[in-house]
Amino acid sequence: MSGKYVFTKGLKELRFLFCQTSEHSAGTRSFLQRAYPTMKKHNPNIPILMREATGTVPKVYARYAFGKETSEPLNGLSDSQIEDRLTKLVKESS
Repeated sequence: MSGKYVFTKGLKELRFLFCQTSEHSAGTRSFLQRAYPTMKKHNPNIPILMREATGTVPKVYARYAFGKETSEPLNGLSDSQIEDRLTKLVKESS
């Protein structure tokens, strides 16, 4: 599991946006509570930002070198589905 959280060198920032109370952000909150310590341990120099705002649709943004940025919607996804999306997102910077 921890190997999934070793990000590529091209990744410069990971940003999560979600609502702190809504049901469609529940999977995102659960995922971050479980996975954030492991992600940070394996990637201490990459900022992992969490932005909470009421009514926000959950989404993750990955910023790469040279200003490239991609995002994935996380609306209504489960913890394991979010893990799969994030794994794909952080590996595609090459």
